[in-house]
Amino acid sequence: MSPFAGIVPAPEVLAAYTLACFVLFITPGPDMSLFLAKTIAGGRRAGLLAMLGAMTGCCIHTLLAAIGLSALLAASATAFAVLKLVGAAYLLWLAVDAIRNGSALRLRETGRQEVSAWRTFLLGFGVNLTNPKIVLFFVTFLPQFVDPRNANAAGQLVFLGLYFVAFSTPLAAILVLGAERTIAILTRHPRAMRAIDYAFAGVFGAFALRIATMPGR
Repeated sequence: MSPFAGIVPAPEVLAAYTLACFVLFITPGPDMSLFLAKTIAGGRRAGLLAMLGAMTGCCIHTLLAAIGLSALLAASATAFAVLKLVGAAYLLWLAVDAIRNGSALRLRETGRQEVSAWRTFLLGFGVNLTNPKIVLFFVTFLPQFVDPRNANAAGQLVFLGLYFVAFSTPLAAILVLGAERTIAILTRHPRAMRAIDYAFAGVFGAFALRIATMPGR
């Protein structure tokens, strides 16, 4: 038997999760704003360091979420199911908010700045780790792709979280390396921004409705 049996989701589940990760990544938010701002202010090296700090924060979120959610599942499968419904409501709220308020890409105009590599890394790490929206997202999003009947649910939660990091890191690196073009596209083409908003709302709204209408197990 494969050592990854029960940890890697079914192909159709992983495909849906990959799509969700991609839409989440291309939707501008605090992390993307930080990567681009640090790149403009301190060069590509600074942008990459901030990105690595943020991705390290995501790894911490993954482990904490897996530990907490595994404990919840062990204590009560019903409570885990309730959390999934709460997560569905949160995803639906995110979808509506994306349409109402749009994406958040905020870049400050600053001159060229020289900041130590360690401080830049810690800035990315701190912004990610202390963002309450990211905490809430990991706690409510990951359970949507986990079967509570799976004996390896904890391992699957860790896999999904680390998969998100592995999937997003090369995309974020490309984003940093092409920072000027990325900023030009996002700021000069409002229709592109709105298209991203609607894609985000469509995908996450569909996930929320699927969860809400899923028959009980």
